[in-house]
Amino acid sequence: MKMFSILLLSLSQVLFTHAAESIYSISLKDIDGKSTSMGAYKGKVLLIINVASKCGYTPQYSGLEALHEKYKDKGFAVLGFPCNQFGKQEPGTDEEIKQFCSSQYQVTFPLFDKIEVNGSSRHPLYEVLAGDGSPFPGDVKWNFTKFLIGRDGKILKRFDSKVTPDSAELVQGVEQALGSK
Repeated sequence: MKMFSILLLSLSQVLFTHAAESIYSISLKDIDGKSTSMGAYKGKVLLIINVASKCGYTPQYSGLEALHEKYKDKGFAVLGFPCNQFGKQEPGTDEEIKQFCSSQYQVTFPLFDKIEVNGSSRHPLYEVLAGDGSPFPGDVKWNFTKFLIGRDGKILKRFDSKVTPDSAELVQGVEQALGSK
């Protein structure tokens, strides 16, 4: 029985390590079309959001930028993934999205190529974040759903669209993940 427990513990550690590593192996294209990967953010606390320019939650860009600016020097990054799956609220090209975000909200945090977060064309990142193997599985319900990722690549929390970037719940989650108070 003791051997079984040790084997089970070892297996769970391997699976956890693989899950954390798997997020970093995911290939991406940034908003300028350049190839990159989640590996570029290894060791950082991340807030990953599916964003849209014509949504009632679009003003959250201001709060996301403020959060990014406040904590970026402590190893934190906001990552925005434009998505047009909800009410066709992100119809523009990547270039138009980038222009909108910089001119209207002075966004400096990384933005990426428009992706799908649900369905058969779901991006691999969102398969990890919201797929069956996630600690917070289930389709993304709307724009501005947020996932908090620890420095180790573990998904720590999922926040609904209505949770604003300056909410106590979200800020406390970020600070806790950073080791701040």
